[in-house]
Formats: sequence, C-alpha cells, structure tokens
Amino acid sequence: MENNKLKRELSTNQITMIAMGCAIGTGLFLGSGLAISIAGPSVLISYAVGAFVVLLLMGCLAEITVAYPTSGSFGTIAEKYISPLAGFLVRYSYWIANVLAIGVEVSAIAVYMKYWFPDVPGSVWIFLFAALLIYVNATSVNTFGNFEYVFSLIKVSAIVIFILLGAYVLIGAEPASGMGMENYVNAGGFMPFGFWGLWVAVFISLFSFLGTEMIAVTAGEAKDPDIAVPRALKATVFRLSTFYVLTIGIMLMIVPWQKAGVEVSPFVKVMEILNIPGASGIMNFIILTAALSAMNSQLYASTRMIFSLSEQRQAPPFFKKVSRKGVPVRALLISTLGIFLAAGIKVILPDTSYAFMMGISMFGAIFTWFMVFISHLFFRRNWERTGGRKLPVKMYGYPYLTILGAVFLLALTVTTWFTEPFKIVLQFGIPWLIFLWLTYMLMMRVKRR
Repeated sequence: MENNKLKRELSTNQITMIAMGCAIGTGLFLGSGLAISIAGPSVLISYAVGAFVVLLLMGCLAEITVAYPTSGSFGTIAEKYISPLAGFLVRYSYWIANVLAIGVEVSAIAVYMKYWFPDVPGSVWIFLFAALLIYVNATSVNTFGNFEYVFSLIKVSAIVIFILLGAYVLIGAEPASGMGMENYVNAGGFMPFGFWGLWVAVFISLFSFLGTEMIAVTAGEAKDPDIAVPRALKATVFRLSTFYVLTIGIMLMIVPWQKAGVEVSPFVKVMEILNIPGASGIMNFIILTAALSAMNSQLYASTRMIFSLSEQRQAPPFFKKVSRKGVPVRALLISTLGIFLAAGIKVILPDTSYAFMMGISMFGAIFTWFMVFISHLFFRRNWERTGGRKLPVKMYGYPYLTILGAVFLLALTVTTWFTEPFKIVLQFGIPWLIFLWLTYMLMMRVKRR
C-alpha cells in the first residue's frame, strides 16, 4: 500500500556524509584540473573565496532550516516568504540543476572507466552504474543513507591519505625533483592569467561545493533537525574547506599546473608522477567512487524536489506517491533524465561534454543559491516583525553578509557571459527562467477558470 509521507530516519552522521558525498565529487577530483588550467596556482585563492561564499550560504540555510524544517526546504521558504512564483522558480531550477549535475558525474564516470577499459564505449558504464544507483535510491531512505555513508567514508579517507602521503613525499623531496612551493611561482608566477583567471575559477570552485545545501533538503527526513542540521552544517563547511585547499595545494606542489586538465584526474597524475606501484589505479577507483557518491546524492536531491513540487500542486500528483518503504519512486525515475542527456552529449561533444554539462547545470544551482540569500532577507524580516520564538541558529553579520553573498553570486553569473567555456550558463539559464515564468502564468490562468 502506498502513502504520501516521507520517513524521518536520517541521523546527523548520515546527513553530514550525504552533504559531503554530494559536494566531494568530480568538482574536486576532475573539475579542479579545469580550474587549475584557467587560474594557475592562484586557484587556491579561488577555492578559498568559493568556500567563503558557501559558508555564508550555509549560515543562511542553517537559520532557515532549523526554524522551518521541511522537504524541499529553500523552495518552500521562497514560496512562503517571497512569493509562490519565487518558490516555483527555485524548486524547478534546483531540480534541473541536480538532474544535469547527475549528467556531469556520469560524464566523468566515462572518463574514469576509460583508464582501465579504453576500448569500451563510455555509455556502457553510464547505464550500468546508473541502474545500480537507481536501485539503491528506490529501496528506502535508510538504505540510501547507509550506502552514501560508506561511499563518502571511502573518499574522505582517501583524501586524508592523499594529504598525508603528499606531505610525506614533499618533506623528503630532493631540490632537483621539481616538487615544492616553487611550483606556485614557476611558469608565469602565482597568477599567470591575472585576476580574471582567478575570478573565473571561483565559478568552477562553486560547482565543486554544489551539494552542501543537501543539509536543507534532508531536514524533512532528519530524526532531530534542531540538533542534526547545525551539527551537520559545521562539520561539512569545516571539512570541505580543509580538504579542498589542502589537497589542491599539495597537488600543485607535486604536479606543475600546466599539466592540469580534464582528460585524466590530476589526482591520478600525482600518483603516476610519484611512481607508487598500483597507486594510480587505486586512486582512479576512489575518484570513480566519488563520482558515484555525488551522483547518488544528487539523484536523492532531485527526487525530493520534484516530490515537493507535486505536494504543492506545481507538478503532477503522480509524482507525490511513495512506495511502502517511503520512497517517491516515480519522482526518482523522472529525475534520471540527466543520465540520458549526458550520454547523448558525450556522443555529440566527446571532448567538451564535461565543461558543457557543468555549464548548464550551474545556472540552476547559482540561481537557487542566490534565492537562498534573498529568501533569508525576507525570512528574517518577517520573523522579527511577527515576534517569532528565539531562533536556535542565527546567521552572523545579518543583513550585510547575506547581501554580500547575493551580490557575489550575481557578479559571478554575469561574468560567465564573457568566458567562452561558460557562456552556455546564461544562454541556457535566461530562456529557462522565461520558460518557467510562462509555465507558471499558464498554470495560474488554468486554475482561475
């Protein structure tokens, strides 16, 4: 027998690992290579700036989510405190961002599997692993949480080992080895492409952090959201900031930045340079696990968002039905569209499919993040005006830091129009918002009849 209720089964550790799993994916293991090739060593500042923006975002989300825990949190908040249209735009934009981000991850899977099986078409691996993750997501939220916990634990452990191994090698490296901090200033200096390269790489770094907002999405299925969400927030921001800056910093000291790219993960290149027997293959397996983990979390997020839309009567009621185990299976199936799109793009644009998929997926994410900042301004103003209870978690520096985060994201989005690899962001995003607006107006007209 089916019902329409999600189950509150996720613990603090599971929520933290889900957010970590979604964020630590190809953005770090493969996308970092693209960022390095654009910014050079100054990519370290790019990732630090990206982490700061995400810290502001998470502060706003924590305050809102603890006060108002619900499935599809920021879409619901935008609807409640800004307008129904804002909620509609946020939900569908976040949904399409995650659907397309799933495509980014599966595009990377094809790259990783080519390391071992160069003659097997990438589409074979895409559909094989997609079937596995659809099965995991279709069982129960607890099974999903446990699966994601193990996935995330593997790659977090691998990152820690990478940092320790890299530090050990660098400490014992000979001056003639070509390793060390001099790689930060060789071949054009610390900023070989100037401030522009550093700034554009911030945009790529934000893709690497996509998924941290999962803490808000999982709040509707958390056992104790008042406790779990703030703890998961602090753990996620601290771990991500540390992992990203340390791993890329060590990577740049071992691998000259000119060798970065997206043909092979820079992490694998590090292992090849260190010449540790079997290490490059093991690292390739770990980053494959990272892609699967991120894909797993994004599939979860997109499923819950379309479920939320259906509950709010902004998507067909067909999608709000859940199985006996409390899983919205129908919403899950529609959220697999990115897998098929990625397979098609891989055939059409074999050499640039990764950057293309990243570009079109980022608009929905950046727009959603921007609306989180705007929603927070409306939320806090309403909360203070109506004399609500004391907020368990409060955003520091309100309203100035909230406004700063919104302005930052808006400036980065405008920047993409002037960068050839990411011009697709606005080329896709502007028509997408117009399409959603027209769809909403049509829906409202039909309802009034």
